[in-house]
Amino acid sequence: MPAPQKNNLIEKSAKSIFNLPNIITMARILCVPFFVWSLFAIPADATSRWFSVLIFIVIMISDGVDGAIARKRGLITNLGKLLDPIADKALLGGALVALSFLGEFSWWVTVIILLRELGITAYRLVVVQREVVAASSGGKLKTILQSVLIGSLASPLEFVFAPWYINLESALTVVVLIITVYTGVQYLILAGRARRERINK
Repeated sequence: MPAPQKNNLIEKSAKSIFNLPNIITMARILCVPFFVWSLFAIPADATSRWFSVLIFIVIMISDGVDGAIARKRGLITNLGKLLDPIADKALLGGALVALSFLGEFSWWVTVIILLRELGITAYRLVVVQREVVAASSGGKLKTILQSVLIGSLASPLEFVFAPWYINLESALTVVVLIITVYTGVQYLILAGRARRERINK
């Protein structure tokens, strides 16, 4: 079945593009500026920085909730498939850029991670009508580790348990950087293979 026709069937199977999963995703996007604002408004060594962590956790939990509801109730829509990665990248990008501006994270690491995330997302949007490339095997692990790193950086823990906690964050940063780049390369290899198979059919 051609991709456009399949997408139309998916769209028609949902009661409305403004269903509960999509509303949750939209709310997640709207919450990102509040999270970024809290990072700038609350000093890194203040106990109240846990408020930022709480916002981040709520946003991350909602990411799993909207997907689970969409799959369980058959409410998968093209809008949802478009908004979900936008919400993820907005949260990731906003957090990393804010933390880098505040001097709490290295700019060069932020640039590498964002180039990978935005590049792969843009590529997916371009080729989605031509071929479907499954997420790489390390994709979920990458997302989990990135989330743990951002939550850790946003928290005041390094000021409580320094200096060993800073070393732990540095090690986690290296691991996140490696798996982020690795899964990006892995995805491009899979995408190239899928393209060749489509052409050879």
